[in-house]
Amino acid sequence: MVREVEVPEIVVRRLPIYVRALAQLEAQGFKTISSQELGRYIGITAAQIRKDLSYFGEFGKQGRGYEVSHLLQEIKRILGLTRVWPMVVVGAGRLGQAIASYDGFKPRGFEVVGVFDNDPAKIGQPVGNLVIRDVSELPAVVRALDVQIGIVAVPAAEVQKVADLMVEAGIRAILNYAPTALHVPAGVRVEDIDPVVILQSMTYYLVNSESRDPVGTACPGAAEA
Repeated sequence: MVREVEVPEIVVRRLPIYVRALAQLEAQGFKTISSQELGRYIGITAAQIRKDLSYFGEFGKQGRGYEVSHLLQEIKRILGLTRVWPMVVVGAGRLGQAIASYDGFKPRGFEVVGVFDNDPAKIGQPVGNLVIRDVSELPAVVRALDVQIGIVAVPAAEVQKVADLMVEAGIRAILNYAPTALHVPAGVRVEDIDPVVILQSMTYYLVNSESRDPVGTACPGAAEA
């Protein structure tokens, strides 16, 4: 019996970076590329690229590199991007409407098929090609369109209730824009998007950059260490 290798999460997170880079390279007319060239293009070492890809099979030939189109399609297959994934957005405020109207989803494998809110003043209003629907209609839409991905763009006080509704309807992956941790059953994937957390990590580098030595300059006494 063949044992499946568990793929580290950090590797899975790099795969979309490879997809984006390979799509750009293909658009530029590249037919083949080495791991060294790909690494320089995206800022990852060639050894790391080869190790990441080795979890899923053999894709290149020594001395010849990778066929850009083939590698792109294989990584898309691994990520499940050979189809368009329908998504729903709950929360039709400015953020929710911006997400629902974003035209960059479909070319990359995703499509918002429903926008929901509980505000009577918003229900029935157009958002892009969609109309805001009452959140009570969410379960029926999810089941009818086999939606597995939900995006939550509601205030923190409402986010758990919305997540519970999504899970009950059959949603298996939730993108959460509220600064609140969600509690979901095993088997449901949650990704939190909190710009403040990202900004707080960026300020670490800002406040520490002035205390660091310039790149390439040795610290006093380094030779004796």
